Amino acid sequence: MAEVRNKQVVLREYVSGAPKESNMAITSSTLKLKLPEGSKGVLVKNLYLSCDPYMRNRMKKADHASYADSFKLASPIIGYGVSKVLESGDPNFKQGDLVWGITGWEEYSVIDSTQALFKIQHTDVPLSYYTGLLGMTGMTAYAGFYELCTPKKGEYVYVSAASGAVGQLVGQFAKLLGCYVVGSAGSKEKVDLLKNKFGFDEAFNYKEEPDLVAALKRYFPEGIDIYFENVGGKMLDAVLLNLRVHARIAACGMISQYNLEHPEGVHNLTQLIVKRARIEGFLVGEYYHLYPKFLELVLPSIREGKITYVEDIAEGLESAPAALVGLFAGRNVGKQLVVVSHE
Repeated sequence: MAEVRNKQVVLREYVSGAPKESNMAITSSTLKLKLPEGSKGVLVKNLYLSCDPYMRNRMKKADHASYADSFKLASPIIGYGVSKVLESGDPNFKQGDLVWGITGWEEYSVIDSTQALFKIQHTDVPLSYYTGLLGMTGMTAYAGFYELCTPKKGEYVYVSAASGAVGQLVGQFAKLLGCYVVGSAGSKEKVDLLKNKFGFDEAFNYKEEPDLVAALKRYFPEGIDIYFENVGGKMLDAVLLNLRVHARIAACGMISQYNLEHPEGVHNLTQLIVKRARIEGFLVGEYYHLYPKFLELVLPSIREGKITYVEDIAEGLESAPAALVGLFAGRNVGKQLVVVSHE
């Protein structure tokens, strides 16, 4: 049976403050390309890995319960990816299948539990899309916007971190439905992308706005019906002062808070009462049963050019630490992913 050197990205130490490349290390171990006897899992070759903001919380030592455990020190980081099955002990998968789901940040992985794996049926679109648009990221945008916010044509929609992996999709879903959509991002390049590629009605650079309340009032003189929350902190506080009656906020992420030892408080929560508004957090894993319905909406829109997607692609497993760290400095433009192998 073949033995291979298996390159891996491991967590060297738990992170406090902003993550650094030095918090991670590139190592390698020897792996037999064979499943253990009696395994019900799959042996895969990893092709693409997804860099996602939620991973920051797994890089710190948990001091209270969370929906995902901390990464184990000196072990491969775990995240979403696209892989090719080399051997399967699960009758639902066979050698040669392409899958997306949770895997290791390494060249080859043994995935013991296949419950979080999805077989890729449609290969007429870029395979890398299954790290984002057609994977967890796409489902996050879909569930948060359609299921939590119950949008209606003509409503006023605001998306923060709008050029990121999730935000760019939420904005396009809203436009397909006939909503008025404004997004914010952190550079002129990203703002141009929102307006010229993703079709947002308006967009602004939040770093150039000394008064976020006034900025939102300028773009939403009649107020906001739906806010897709990716940022938290001061942005959330400003949105609360610009809500319309019966507004809905889908709390997807709060990236401005992840590196803070003492998260910022939110001061304008009484507006939820005044405007009879609703804010609700969600985890995408609770909506995966809607994946077939999601594909029915998204695949035709991709093929017809109604939905476009921008990826920021890092080449090689060695580039993965820098790619992940770059998320928290806003270096990525679009969905950040890492190519491990071109098969």
